[in-house]
Amino acid sequence: MEIFKKSCIKRELYRWPNGAPGESSMISRRQLLITLGAGSLATAFASLAQPQGKVWRVGYLATRARPISLDTDYAGVFLRGMRELGYIEGKNLIVEWRFAEGRTELLPVLAAELVRLQVDVIVISGTAAAIAAQKATATIPIVFPNTGDPVGAGFVKSLARPGGNMTGLSNISGDIVAKHLEMLHSMVPKLSRVAVLWNPSNKFNFSNLERVQSAAQSTSVKILPVEARTEPEIDKAFSAMAQDKAGAVIVINDTFFIQQQRQIAELAAKHRLPSIAAIREYAEAGGLMSYGSNLADNIRRVATYVDKIFKGAKPADLPVEQPTKFELVINGKTAKALGLKIPQSLLTSADKVIE
Repeated sequence: MEIFKKSCIKRELYRWPNGAPGESSMISRRQLLITLGAGSLATAFASLAQPQGKVWRVGYLATRARPISLDTDYAGVFLRGMRELGYIEGKNLIVEWRFAEGRTELLPVLAAELVRLQVDVIVISGTAAAIAAQKATATIPIVFPNTGDPVGAGFVKSLARPGGNMTGLSNISGDIVAKHLEMLHSMVPKLSRVAVLWNPSNKFNFSNLERVQSAAQSTSVKILPVEARTEPEIDKAFSAMAQDKAGAVIVINDTFFIQQQRQIAELAAKHRLPSIAAIREYAEAGGLMSYGSNLADNIRRVATYVDKIFKGAKPADLPVEQPTKFELVINGKTAKALGLKIPQSLLTSADKVIE
């Protein structure tokens, strides 16, 4: 009888808390252990699924169209730079991508979206995007990778002490356009008429155009400004250059033109126009020459700014970096197709000659 009572007590210990009395409401020790074990595993997996530490949120605001593949685009260079510093998208980093598809009127709306999302930093691509971001917030840090004159644009008080919520890198584009004219003149000594392809939608391109015109005053070269804001307008611009009998073309550094660099290079070749732009990818796409800072390096450096801000640095105290090296890339194939002999002075200073 005593044994029977102990057995009943042991079985009653494993009664379901809310179960009805009787054998059907009881479970065996083995079933209980299996149930508890499954619960422990579920808890463990749930724990592993939880984000470890801070998940940073970056807003990326660009004037141009969204690329077909981020991996093969400049945006991918930024992501690789972040990965090198330990930030992995989907793990401890979320990037809110916003592309205006070339429609600058959308930028204020997109910038406002990023502010509402309370991103930790906004990385911009394009001067118009920088202006929209600056108007949208005075508190969220903004980092620019490729601005020609951030002081003149009103983005920072000085290069050494930005003083606000914006900082980044300058490409000093205004200082190299005169060099572009000089290099074209070296390549084509009898050059008398040079077209300048520029985008009036970017108000800071006015100063670049003025610098080319100023540099030409000491030469016999006449400057022919040609505007383009869209792909069809680029086509029309080259037709206008041909009608005006331009002997070469300078492509003013602009986010839209960077996106359309292959189209521009192909049209320059079609109209047999020696051309020069600021980024090496233009020469690699078939343009005759490029001279300027390395854009990919600038964008990779943006990641270091973002990392410093994540670690507590203030944009106001992060000096704007200026390029320490300018690259000259010459497309030898294009020169040959145009019947041009590359002068020794350019060959000697070239960082790369594409054969």
